[in-house]
Amino acid sequence: MNQTEPNPSRRILVVGMTGAGRAALPEGLIARILRAELLVGGERHLEAFPTFGGERLSARQELSLVARRLRAALERGERAVVLASGDPLWYGIGASLRRWFAAEELEIVPAPTSYQLAFAALGEPWHDAALLSAHARPLDEVVRGVRQAPKAAILTDNRHTPAVIARALIEAGLAPTAACAICENLGEIGQRIVRTTLEEAAARTFAPLNVLVVWRDEEGQPPDEGAPRTAAPAARAPGLPDAAFSAEAGLITKREVRLLSLAELALGPGEVLWDIGAGSGSVGIEAARAQPAATVYAVERRETRCDHVRENLRRFPAPNLHLVHGEAPAACADLPAPHAIFIGGSGGHLGALLDLACQRLRPGGRLVLNLVTLDRLREARQRLPDARLYQVQISRGAPIQDDLRLEALNPVFVVTWVKEGD
Repeated sequence: MNQTEPNPSRRILVVGMTGAGRAALPEGLIARILRAELLVGGERHLEAFPTFGGERLSARQELSLVARRLRAALERGERAVVLASGDPLWYGIGASLRRWFAAEELEIVPAPTSYQLAFAALGEPWHDAALLSAHARPLDEVVRGVRQAPKAAILTDNRHTPAVIARALIEAGLAPTAACAICENLGEIGQRIVRTTLEEAAARTFAPLNVLVVWRDEEGQPPDEGAPRTAAPAARAPGLPDAAFSAEAGLITKREVRLLSLAELALGPGEVLWDIGAGSGSVGIEAARAQPAATVYAVERRETRCDHVRENLRRFPAPNLHLVHGEAPAACADLPAPHAIFIGGSGGHLGALLDLACQRLRPGGRLVLNLVTLDRLREARQRLPDARLYQVQISRGAPIQDDLRLEALNPVFVVTWVKEGD
């Protein structure tokens, strides 16, 4: 079957380029670009075609203006070409253009992505890699992504440089000796690969155009093919005994209630949990250890109880748990929006905390309360009339001479509310 060139009056040609520029493009594609009447791209892309005689339009201006001009070209039957980096549909202008143009109005010709070029330069398979971008995105998302894969490649920018990202990963619990590579100016004459560690990368500067690759191997080295790999800290089933925790005067969410509360929170990978009134930190620590790819913020206003949380983190390491010393709701103002909130201690601020949960929980998010008094239960029921309610009454077996008796614990009300939305 003979293939013919698509009618240029019906489609916008979007061409991906590597650092090698025009030299890496096929002659036929170069000819099509030079025949166009409108050429859109970044400065480096436009400079690759100095003899182009049509209209040039910088892609750095407001994208809606670029889209408007491209739409006009399409309607007039003008040949229009958009030049981009790598694969235009991967964190590129191609994905943005789909907001204005239907798929059949675009002809996409991709080049290798920066990720492909980075792993090729490293000679490293990348089928099991997390592909992440720090461009105008919260760094917490990048950190969570790195935790979930044996290796990760990260597109950096002028704000989230390799040094900034390396420091964030170390603070999140990755070993300072973890291996990483900074792949600079990929595909260009000045390409350079720097193999180092997170600790060393955190203290250095690199070329602005780079991809940061991080390995999660426990020994801090890129693992050999066939060797065991650790994608993330191992998940640990919750249910530590109460006596294992350091706590103030027995103020701890009891094991049986803790297990039910964790089940109701249903924390998933990549999600965020707020543990408000953390006390000993038992709920937050168990949640963090059971779901290492999640992020937990333990909020506690009393310094003495913060000391218990720190001691319990020493006993039961959970690098994805962050202790916040402060009083909610004010202490939660700068925390990322949660998928789940646990309130085990509310002081005199239960109403304010319920308002906070209703405002900040993501759609479909879960709120779990542990309450011990009828007044607090009444307040929660008035504000959250559609919440589920359980009364948990636990009796533990205790020896009495040569026999066994049941020793009752104080009853606890477990209130679960789910915010509407998917």
